[in-house]
Amino acid sequence: MSSNRIATFLNLQGQTSPSPYLIDVDKAQGIYFWDKNGKRYMDMIAGVAVNNIGHSHPKVISAIKNQLDKHLHVMVYGEYLQDAQIDLAENLASILPSNLNCSYIVNSGTEANEAALKLAKRYTGRQALVACKNSYHGSTHGSLSVTGNETKQSNYKPLLPNIQFIEFNNIDSLDIITNKTAGVLIETIQGDAGLIKPTQEFLVALRKKCTETGALLIFDEVQVGMGRTGKFFAFEHYNIIPDVLTLGKALGGGMPIGAFISSTEIMHCLTHNPMLGHITTFGGHPVICAAANACINVLKEESWIKETESKGQFLEDILIQSSAIKEIRRAGLFFAIEMDSFETVKKVVENCLKKGLIGFWFLSTPNAFRLSPPLSITTKELEQAGKIILDSINTI
Repeated sequence: MSSNRIATFLNLQGQTSPSPYLIDVDKAQGIYFWDKNGKRYMDMIAGVAVNNIGHSHPKVISAIKNQLDKHLHVMVYGEYLQDAQIDLAENLASILPSNLNCSYIVNSGTEANEAALKLAKRYTGRQALVACKNSYHGSTHGSLSVTGNETKQSNYKPLLPNIQFIEFNNIDSLDIITNKTAGVLIETIQGDAGLIKPTQEFLVALRKKCTETGALLIFDEVQVGMGRTGKFFAFEHYNIIPDVLTLGKALGGGMPIGAFISSTEIMHCLTHNPMLGHITTFGGHPVICAAANACINVLKEESWIKETESKGQFLEDILIQSSAIKEIRRAGLFFAIEMDSFETVKKVVENCLKKGLIGFWFLSTPNAFRLSPPLSITTKELEQAGKIILDSINTI
C-alpha cells in the first residue's frame, strides 16, 4: 500500500481511533476478505457482528440487483407502498411475537435506539428514561445519553436530562423505575461491557416492574439479534418479550439498516399529535430492505442458527486449552476472551492480524478481545481459527 494512499485515508477521511488496522480491502466472500496484495483474512468478527450470513451472500446480491432494476429511492419513508418495505415488514412479523408486529425501518441501530426512546416518551406521555450502567447504545446525542459510560459521555455534555441508570443483574436497582418512567432501554446481553448475560431472575423482575409502572421495556438487540446467540433474537432464550425491539447491524446482510419494532397500537402514536413523530428520508430504502429480506430468508432456510451453539462450544473447547486465557464469556458465536491486561490483548490481536485472522476490541473492556464470526463458518474453519488464536497467544 502506497504512502500516498495511507495519507489520503488518514487525512481526508474522518478517523475513529489513532490506530486503524489499515487493511486495503479488495474483495470479500463468505468468512474471508482479501487485501489488494492478495493476502486473505479470516474475518472472525464479521464486520463487528454485521455479516452474520457471511460476506456477499449470493441471495443478498441477487436481491439487491433485482431491486436496482426496479427503482431506488422514490419518497421519504412512510408515504408510498413499496414491495421491498412491505415484504420486509411481513418477514419480520413472521419471526417475532405477535405484540412485535409493526416495524419502522431506519438507517442504523443508533437511529433505531433514538426513535425507540422517542416512541416511549410519546406513548406514555412521560419524560424520564432508564438505562443500564456499562451499556452501549450508539454515539449520537440521544443514544449516547443512555450509554452508561462516563468516559464516552464526558466531552459531549450536556446530554438528555431525566435519565437514571440501573445495574445490570441487580434486582434492587430496579426501584428507580416508577410511574414517571417512559421507558427502560437495555441490551438483552451487554456487548461493550464484555459480553455480560442477564440472569433469568433479573429479566423477569425487570419485565414485571415495567408492566406494573407502565414503562415500555425496550430491548436493544442491534448486536446480538439475527441469530448471533443461537436464536433469531436473544430474548427468546429468556422467554421475556419486550414492548419495543431495536435491530441493526446483521439485519441488512451487509447493508446499512436499523429497525425499531413494536405493536401497531404503540407504533401508530407517532403518526399524530403531532404527525411525523419520527421521520427519515432514507430509512426503508428499497435496496436495503431487499437485502434485509433476503438475509432473513437465508437464516430461515439454512441450519446455521440451530448450529450456532454447538459451533460456539467447539471453538470454546479449543481456546480454553490456553492457560493465558482468564475467562471465556460466550453467547452462541459471540465471544469475549479475557486476558490479564490490555497489553496482552493488543499483542494477541496484532499477532492474529499478522497471521491473517481478524479479532477486535471491546470499547469499554480493554482486557478482553471479541470474536463474532459469520454463522456460516464451518467446524473445519473454526478449528483453523482456534489454532491461529492459540499460536498468537503462545508467541507473545
